[in-house]
Amino acid sequence: MASTGGIPANSTNGSPWSSGLCDCFSDMESCCCTTWCPCVPFGQTSEIIDEGSTSCFGNALIFCLIASFTPCICLYTCSYRSRLRRKYNLQETPCNDCCVHYWCWSCAICQEYRELKHRGFDMHIGWQENVQRRNKGIEIPPVVEGEMKR
Repeated sequence: MASTGGIPANSTNGSPWSSGLCDCFSDMESCCCTTWCPCVPFGQTSEIIDEGSTSCFGNALIFCLIASFTPCICLYTCSYRSRLRRKYNLQETPCNDCCVHYWCWSCAICQEYRELKHRGFDMHIGWQENVQRRNKGIEIPPVVEGEMKR
C-alpha cells in the first residue's frame, strides 16, 4: 500500500464506516455473540458478503476448524473485511485489513456485522431471505439506535 506523508494512501479514500472499530458496545447483541461464539456473526456476515454463494454454517465451520488448529484465523477473516470494504467503498481504517483482524479480530467482526445491519440486512435470516424481502417490496427499515432526537 502506497503512502503519502506517513498516512496510508487508501485510508481516506471511500466512505466512512457506519460505526467505529471500538464501538462494540453500541450493539450488545453482536458484541456478546462475537465474544462467546465468534463463528456465528462471522458466518452471518460472510454469507451476506458472499451474496449467498456460501452458507453461514459452512463459513462458521471453516472458522471453527481454522481457529482450533492454528492461530492464523485472521488470514481467513481479513479477506472478508477486504471484500466488504470494496463492495461498499469503505475506508481502510485504522490500518490495513489484515492488521485490523490480527490485532483486534473480534472488534473487526463486530464492526462488519454492524455495518451490514446498518445497510438494512437482517443478519438472522441469511442472504436468500433478505433478497426475497427486497424483491417483494418489503422495505427493510434502517437501524436507528439510541434515543430519539429532533
